[in-house]
Amino acid sequence: MEDVLEPRSAFDADTSVLEIMDKWPETIGVFIKYKMFCVGCTIAPFHSLRDACNEHQLDEETILVELLRMVHPSTPLNRTN
Repeated sequence: MEDVLEPRSAFDADTSVLEIMDKWPETIGVFIKYKMFCVGCTIAPFHSLRDACNEHQLDEETILVELLRMVHPSTPLNRTN
């Protein structure tokens, strides 16, 4: 599937948690919803989204899609289609 997101606001599972929250503060609610204590965490600059999902035993694709939907509400629920 071709990426339909604008380049200036695209991120993926390798993006640092801090970068996501800094550039797109509207995503903070998703981290809180899933009890990911990334907000204010000293590891946030060093953890990718993938790292954080693994640490919290959460499905990476689910979290990524929810975060992307906060930035682009038209993001499909399933990015593989």
